[in-house]
Amino acid sequence: MKARIEQYFRDSGIPHSDVERLAHRYYVDYGLAIRGLIEKHPDNKVDGGLPLEKLLTPNLELRAMIESMKHARKVVRILGLEGLFHGMTFCNYLEPQFVCKPDRKSFTKAMREAGVRDQDSSLCFFADDSAPNVDMAVKMGWTAVHVMDKFKDLPSAFGQYQIESLVDLPTVLPQFWR
Repeated sequence: MKARIEQYFRDSGIPHSDVERLAHRYYVDYGLAIRGLIEKHPDNKVDGGLPLEKLLTPNLELRAMIESMKHARKVVRILGLEGLFHGMTFCNYLEPQFVCKPDRKSFTKAMREAGVRDQDSSLCFFADDSAPNVDMAVKMGWTAVHVMDKFKDLPSAFGQYQIESLVDLPTVLPQFWR
């Protein structure tokens, strides 16, 4: 991803000497370096730019952990959607003004798409590896889990809980697992 972002900078005509500074600035200001790039240097080739089939592999341990969720598994089975979540929220890089974490609007969008009213934000749970994203979830009234980089983030004070891997979620939120 870093190489692709650097290529985007080059394709946008940004001098190599400014790339690292701008990438960091955009990450801080927009939550994602790519969000700042699109805002300041629009380009049509963003979506589909990553060969996900080559970069991602199935995570059977994560799948087993998610499948063990009590309530969600029952609801998914009743709805005939076994193996799938009932909804997703994401940022659409093709929208000129797309919203991404940690922008408050992205959390509001997720709540709206999940049918959660503002006054019921305490019903929302969030796990992320980005401290600013976790911090915003807490500010929104969500229960937040910081998935820490054991080499970078220890110790962490972000979120109500801190774990080293998503598969550790049952240890901090046992109410969702058998």
